[in-house]
Amino acid sequence: MTKGKKHYVVKRAATGLGLFATAPIPAHKRIIEYVGRLLSNEEVEKRRGKYFFGVNTKWSIDGSARSNLARYINHSCKPNAEAFISGHRVWVWSRRNINEGEEITIDYGKEYFDDHIKPGGCKCDACRRNKPRRRP
Repeated sequence: MTKGKKHYVVKRAATGLGLFATAPIPAHKRIIEYVGRLLSNEEVEKRRGKYFFGVNTKWSIDGSARSNLARYINHSCKPNAEAFISGHRVWVWSRRNINEGEEITIDYGKEYFDDHIKPGGCKCDACRRNKPRRRP
């Protein structure tokens, strides 16, 4: 992405707030960094929450601050972006071309899905499209 120019904005999504592209984002481009304080996984277990991003077996990033715009990236079972861990940093890259106005999504993995999404049912676009409609 162009240095200093943001190609995303936080706005209302089907699942609450989401991060949306304000311009086309080409495939295989770095979009945003998931930022926050580095905490031990032991501390994460005590705190509980959904904005912790594990970087290895000992450390996680506490991304709960609203200044961490990457925290607004929602889960999708068919994501258009993915997270890459480099040391203690997490970068989100586009998997494919993302259109202007399209929500940026990643797959947060089985543990996150089971703990935070499955209890209420997945509301990502892919699952909503495949959900059978109730007949009157």
